Amino acid sequence: MTRTRQTLCVFYGLIALTALVMTWSQNLLYFTGPNPAGFGAYIADLKISGAARSFTVDIGLFLLAGTGLMVAEARRLGVRFVWLYVILGFGIAISVTFPLFLIARERRLATLETTPSAVKLTTTDIAGLAITTAVVLGMCAYTLT
Repeated sequence: MTRTRQTLCVFYGLIALTALVMTWSQNLLYFTGPNPAGFGAYIADLKISGAARSFTVDIGLFLLAGTGLMVAEARRLGVRFVWLYVILGFGIAISVTFPLFLIARERRLATLETTPSAVKLTTTDIAGLAITTAVVLGMCAYTLT
């Protein structure tokens, strides 16, 4: 692996670690702090103000674009478990799992000696992208109403 790829992996790893600490410190505070709330309240609070709605839509649409990139790159390069990164992006934070995917991508690129072949999406990929799109657009519609 080249020095550049190693540096990128460290960079992405630091982003993932920072995102994990920063998002989950807030999530734990929200769910277990002095006035703990449940998941329903968490979802409702995503639309409490224009700023919350903007961030929710922004992250949702980033997750959608990132999913497209992740699936296409995973198929092009042979990176395994791409849908696990997407699912964990919903459950943990996309700001954690996207950089982890980028590390896996860099590691795979480092092992390839030739230019990879064209992207080949499977039926499962297309269905997964459609479901992700529906979830994100539904989340955006809910947040903006």
